[in-house]
Amino acid sequence: MNTGIQRRRFLSGSAAVAALLGLPGCAYLTPTLQAAQTEPVKPEIDGDLVYFNWADYVHPSVFQGFEREYGVKVIQSNFDSMESMQAKLAAGNRYDIIFPSAQWVQKMVAANQLRVIDPSTLKNAPLIFDHYAYFRNPWYDQHSAHSIPFTMYKTGIAWRKDKLGEKLTGSWSDLWNETSKGHTFVLADRNEVLGMVALLLGYDVNTADDRELAALVRKFRSLRPYLRGFSSDDYNNLLSGDAWMHQTWSGDIAALLRQAQDPSIYGFEAPIQGAPINTDAYAIPVGARHPGTALLFIDYMLRPENVMKNINHIGYPMPVHGTESTYADIVADFPSCAVTVDDLSRNLYYANNSVAKTQARDAAYTEMTVGA
Repeated sequence: MNTGIQRRRFLSGSAAVAALLGLPGCAYLTPTLQAAQTEPVKPEIDGDLVYFNWADYVHPSVFQGFEREYGVKVIQSNFDSMESMQAKLAAGNRYDIIFPSAQWVQKMVAANQLRVIDPSTLKNAPLIFDHYAYFRNPWYDQHSAHSIPFTMYKTGIAWRKDKLGEKLTGSWSDLWNETSKGHTFVLADRNEVLGMVALLLGYDVNTADDRELAALVRKFRSLRPYLRGFSSDDYNNLLSGDAWMHQTWSGDIAALLRQAQDPSIYGFEAPIQGAPINTDAYAIPVGARHPGTALLFIDYMLRPENVMKNINHIGYPMPVHGTESTYADIVADFPSCAVTVDDLSRNLYYANNSVAKTQARDAAYTEMTVGA
């Protein structure tokens, strides 16, 4: 596992510059798209692969193997948020494959920004759809017509056992821990912060009700004196000791366990009120120049040997049959990190809201972060 920038961390240095400026191979869209671009394509080489993803999200040897086997180049650039990914696409940059979260898949499908994908053309797709029924018709993409699932993860609480003891209470209220006061972080993520408080108070994670949002703000204000800050750099905050407790993504704690000198000092819990689940997916933008290569790359990535390399590399489970034991080995001492079929069926996900509801949630989150 690379110790550099992790899945949910903001980019810095050259990777961020590349994401902002664009890399060679990213030409621009014409104003009108041909109707044929929305039709399914075959997984076959039709040019080099222009790849757009989070930094360090695929094992380098997987890229090298694809290039060697098919005689093409993978031209990489990175984004640091879903918003920056969308901004680059909106500016006309053309990528062959992207990795949006479930919520963004739904947005992009509604905006006709993704190509249709026919899973029956992928040799390895049955490893997902024959074993993970949830993904046959996920909430974000009807019948998985525009996306193929890549990773799964849940949100919970990580803590330092050497500071706070072997066990917490298993509740989101653990963030109000007196001993951890001044060493507690929440994620710098609107949905995750609102969702955490909503679950604690028994509300829907996507609530936009004015009274409920006001209650979320009031409850969160009682947490502010305990906080060191808002940060999505959970991995480094925990590893360095700055954080004794951190709202965190399960994949990051799994990666941390692989790098820590003493993994036994860390704990992770999925709170009893519920742990939000999310998915990242493979998708092909409607303006892709080489959709055939992109589809072939997806099928290559779904080979179990490549899935296992990537699971070990990034610490996130992937819904590909035959690879489950790889992730189970990583989190053997932290089984709550695993994303199960039951977790998926609970439907604790962050959905897209109307403009008015989104603005209401934005306003509530702004109130929470004032002075941060």
